[in-house]
Amino acid sequence: MNLYKIPNHIAIIMDGNGRWAKRRGLPRYIGHREGAKAVERVIDYALEFGIKYLTLFAFSTENWERPKEEVEAIMSLLIEYINKKVPYLIERDIRLRFVGRREDLPDMILNTVEEGERLTKNGKKMQLVIALNYSGRAEIVDAVNKAIKEGKEITEEDFPKFLYLPDLPDPDLLIRTSGEQRISNFLLWQIAYSEFYFTEVLWPDFDKEEFLKALYEYQNRERRFGKVSTQ
Repeated sequence: MNLYKIPNHIAIIMDGNGRWAKRRGLPRYIGHREGAKAVERVIDYALEFGIKYLTLFAFSTENWERPKEEVEAIMSLLIEYINKKVPYLIERDIRLRFVGRREDLPDMILNTVEEGERLTKNGKKMQLVIALNYSGRAEIVDAVNKAIKEGKEITEEDFPKFLYLPDLPDPDLLIRTSGEQRISNFLLWQIAYSEFYFTEVLWPDFDKEEFLKALYEYQNRERRFGKVSTQ
């Protein structure tokens, strides 16, 4: 089957790192490290198929409640990953961005995030957006408070201007791995008309075949945005 309809923006809930490790009798941090390798693969797939925006749900505001050792391992891996991959992103003309409540991030993480954004700010081929300390509900609350502070009347058309990344287009396709079929507080405003693709595959095992399955499924969907079908 040939691909003739490519989504402009793909968002992914990367789920299943812990279960991947547990099934193999390994510590959870090993699952997160293998999950980071899957991120590298998916960036390459997205570039290959001309995806312009790729948003990955890395860490939610609720994830701080996980065991301290796991949180520290994730944050350490994140710093390592950003520092390691920035040259790769620059070489491939990719802009790195982050979305979430930055003010609550530890200084070391925040400095790494901001430096990664600064070094890749001229990337034009694709935008890689990492949702870090992110909550869809929190983003909506923050947007409302920002509008109120500016004395703005909120309309559906103007509301996106107050989101964390107002220039980011809404996702065309949302992918979630590991068999779970829920949104988990991710991009609640932005995915109002996104197509969803759920797979049983755990995130560390997500490969090109599964990525293609999601793209094939997407191109077979009819996106009506609430309107009546013309077919």
